Amino acid sequence: MNSDNEITEMHLDVLKEIGNIGAAHAATSLSQLLGHKIDMRVPNVELVSFDEMFELAGGTEKIVAGIFLRIEGDLTGSMFFVLTIESATEFIRKLIGDPTFVFSQVEDLGLGASALQELGNILSGSYLSALSDFTSLNIYPTVPSLSVDMVGAIVSFGLIEVSQYSDEVIVIETEILQEGEQGISSLAGHFFLLPDPPSYRTIFSSLGVL
Repeated sequence: MNSDNEITEMHLDVLKEIGNIGAAHAATSLSQLLGHKIDMRVPNVELVSFDEMFELAGGTEKIVAGIFLRIEGDLTGSMFFVLTIESATEFIRKLIGDPTFVFSQVEDLGLGASALQELGNILSGSYLSALSDFTSLNIYPTVPSLSVDMVGAIVSFGLIEVSQYSDEVIVIETEILQEGEQGISSLAGHFFLLPDPPSYRTIFSSLGVL
């Protein structure tokens, strides 16, 4: 990474704290949406290479449900939320109240597409709202798009701009814990935060941690 945009452990700690605040807000919204208690946490935030990012999501050829959106306003970039097909299916079943729902392609989703897009709205909106509160920057997400494809195909689109300047990306691990009749289950996913290169300095100068 260019030295002007160097990410330190302090930066990652700040992003993790912001992530946990955003997760708490998202958990409240999801609890209201699903009608039962949801907890969320961000166990880890790290800076990884593109290859490591693909491996975290299961490998370039793993089929996943991916939610993509652009960040606009005072800083710009891309965000992805990647869920395994199993986790996406479980979430949709809970939200639409159909325990038999299954899918393998976007065309199979029906109401499930709206459910996953709403999940993307809640998660991205909560995280960006927390980031905006901390930085006093005007930040907002575009409408999320949804795809079911290989990890490599989904995420590569967002790497086009970043790869001209860097070979690393910020990964925000996200764990969704929900209470049910059979105890607590979890939906694990990954946020990939890809600020456009000029936005690194904008974020951390606003946080006072350059």
